[in-house]
Amino acid sequence: MIGILGGTFNPIHNGHLHLAERLQQTLAFEAIRFMPASIPALKDVSNISAEQRAYMVELAIVDHPTFQIDSRELERVGPSYTIDSLISLRKELGDKMSICWLIGSDAFAKLNTWHRWNELLNHCHFVVVKRPLSEELNWNAEVKLLLETHQTNDANTLKNSASGKVLIQEIEALDISSTQIRQHIASKTNVSDAMPSSVIKYIQQHQLYQ
Repeated sequence: MIGILGGTFNPIHNGHLHLAERLQQTLAFEAIRFMPASIPALKDVSNISAEQRAYMVELAIVDHPTFQIDSRELERVGPSYTIDSLISLRKELGDKMSICWLIGSDAFAKLNTWHRWNELLNHCHFVVVKRPLSEELNWNAEVKLLLETHQTNDANTLKNSASGKVLIQEIEALDISSTQIRQHIASKTNVSDAMPSSVIKYIQQHQLYQ
């Protein structure tokens, strides 16, 4: 069973790493792949190249033996759609491998805005990360129906099947955001507690986010 953590990683920070570490401890993935988006369909990252964002991910995960970078979205032309990445992963890993797409509850609440969203569970499970004691999200009707038909509370179900389930996992997240970090760097505020030192050094060397 492998986990996939997609995102812009603009830049990667300790919140991403904490999330992956906790899910690794809880669900015992063989590996967690960090998958930087090349041209995210729903975000603007035009000021930093995809290669720079991916390299920062490589720097951040170098000391984590079960973490890997997956660069397939950087190798495609056009917007990065999750459905295309999942189809590509299936071709690589086969029909029996359990693939879990790791996603925050806020993003999952908007899943029905994703490209070909109703096909995604044909290729993966979703592990939806929710803060403990947080208020229930206001799921829209389409996402609510998806949960009603696909949700499981048994993590073993993910290991025993290749795709098709949604598991909601409560994790205490770190209060860090990439937007906040970019603002801090631009204003020359110290971000040493929010990011690996190797990533900070790279940002400083290349004068990113200034």
